This record gives sequence, structure tokens and C-alpha cells, in this order.
Amino acid sequence: MMDERAFEVEVDGPDADERRSRGGRAARIPDIARLAGASTATVDRVLNRRPGVRPATIQRVLKAAAELDYLPDEELVGAGLKPLRLVFVLPAGTNRFLSMLGQMIKGAQNQLAAMNVRCQVETIRSFNPELLAQSLRQHGRRADGVAFMALEHPAVREAVNGLADQRKPTVTLISDIASSRRVAYVGLDNRSVGRTAGYLMARLIKTPGKVAMIAGSLSYRAHEEREMGFLHIFEEMYPEFEVVGLREGHDDENKNYRQTKMLLARHPDLAGIYNIGGGPEGVARALKEARREQEIVFIGHGLTGETRALLIDGAMDAVITQNPQAAMMSCVNVFANLRAGRDPLHGVDPPRTEVFFRENLP
Repeated sequence: MMDERAFEVEVDGPDADERRSRGGRAARIPDIARLAGASTATVDRVLNRRPGVRPATIQRVLKAAAELDYLPDEELVGAGLKPLRLVFVLPAGTNRFLSMLGQMIKGAQNQLAAMNVRCQVETIRSFNPELLAQSLRQHGRRADGVAFMALEHPAVREAVNGLADQRKPTVTLISDIASSRRVAYVGLDNRSVGRTAGYLMARLIKTPGKVAMIAGSLSYRAHEEREMGFLHIFEEMYPEFEVVGLREGHDDENKNYRQTKMLLARHPDLAGIYNIGGGPEGVARALKEARREQEIVFIGHGLTGETRALLIDGAMDAVITQNPQAAMMSCVNVFANLRAGRDPLHGVDPPRTEVFFRENLP
């Protein structure tokens, strides 16, 4: 356990009642714990940005810390330092998980302000590398760091390397880019994720048969690596299954609906579908219309309100995801480490792959 005294600060502000309840002393971890309705151990984990705490609890703890004028990290906040200005560049479109991530970042501004961090969210048209490269150059000029979901393309790589020349760090989020000078990648091991999806599907299907994949776009390295992992585990462990090919739906519900209908028409004996990207509602709609949602195993990505509902009604069998709050904080911590002269990944834990079924939804 950390020494709480190391984080004591003078509290000067309008919270006179709260100060009187503490006898006029500086805010301490037990004070934050009481105000947030959490244990001191949980507060310690949040202030030191360690994993294992629910997003809602993190929000309560950071809000309580801000209300008590408690500054969690002297090196990060730094007396006299300007706020750390970060930009998150995310794809626009119908991917519910990415939309949820963007809204969560926007909603965390008060909590991040307590850490002397200012975050801005910018969206660009999906699957357009030239627009992404332009956005990186534009926002990199005035920000202290840019986090973005990368497209595997020379124009994007050139923009990243150009910002590195200007000492403007970039972090790739969810999907990485090869041979670039980005300072860190915050995301899952997507090859392992694809293998996990294949393993689950093979175990859930009662009789070996045909399985299919629908990707957002193979321009995302994450989607390409998930495809490779999925294919390899069937080749290695389940050769009795037939993988009938890959289609791209561009994370769009309507496109995924059409792709699924074509798959069902071409392969009436289809036993499973792996949706590598977004737009799971379209896949589920096509399965329900064909009255095959209970017999075809459907595995997808990103725990959202929509995928939660699909798990509950049985249209989806499993959702593979990562914690969006942890992803945001890992990006913030990488840039804070750079400002403090530390290794970018100092104290940043790798994200954990989480798999949810109807029975274990949080």
C-alpha cells in the first residue's frame, strides 16, 4: 500500500463543511474513499491507475478526488505545468463500441481535469487513410499527443513519422500500424483474439460444419490479425471445419445484414459467423429473419448496450471486448510518462481480453 502522506495537499476552496469534517487537514485517501463510497484499497488502485476497478467506480473516485482538491500524482500535475493537451482521433460511423469510447472520453473531462489533462475527441470518415493522415498532422501541431485508431497505409505511417520528427508523440489505439514511430500501442493482441474466437466457435458448434467471417475492413491491422488467428486455429486444431471465406461490412449494420443474407443463401448449412468488426445488429437481424439465430453460433466484438441485448435474447453467443475506460487511461498514462521523462509504458498494464456470455454479463 502506498504512503498516503505522499499525496497530501493544502485544500483551499469552497468545501468548508468537508474541511471542517476533516478538522481542517489536507485531503487523504480515506476522505476520498468515504466521499466516493469505496474502499481505501480501491481508491489506491484508481489513483495509481492500476486495473481491476469498474469504470463507474473509477468515475466516482476521480470525481471525489477532484471535489476534495486532491492531486493524485505530483509528477503528472506538476506545479505550474500547463495542462496536458491530448486529442483522440476516432472513426465516425455506426460502430457502437467506438461511439461509446468517444462519448466516455468526452464525459470524463471533469475527472481528467483533476489530473491536469485536457482531452479532445475528433472523428473522421471511416476507412479513409488520407483523411486520417491529414487529421493527425492537423491536430498534432497544437496537441501534446495524439491517440488514434490506425489504418495500415503509407500515408498514415508518413504522418506518424513526421510528427515524431517534430517530437509530437502518437499512440495507436485498438488497431496498430507496422514499422512506424508511434510511441506505444494500446490494444489487444488481435491474433490471439482471433484464435480465441475460433476456439470458442469450434467448441460451441455441436456438429462440425461451415463457418464464415465478416470484417469491418482489412485496412485495419486489427481485423487482418483477427482473421489470421481465426483461420490458423481451425487449420491447426479443427480441420474438420470449413471456413468459407471473408466478407467486408465496413462496420455498417445494413451492409452486415446484406452480407449475412448472402452467406445464408449460398451456404444453407452454415454453422457459425464471426463478426470481426462492428455492426452486429445487422448480422443478428438476418439470422432472426431466417429463424436461425438459435442454431448458428454468432461471435462478435465490443460489449455495448446493443451487443448486451443480443446476448440476452440469444442472438449472439459470445462477445470479445476490452475495457474502454482502461484503454483511455492507458493512453493518458503513456503521454504523462513521456512528459515526466519516463518510459512510455511505465506502470501501464497490457489490456486484458474479456469474453462475455449471457450468463456472466457485468
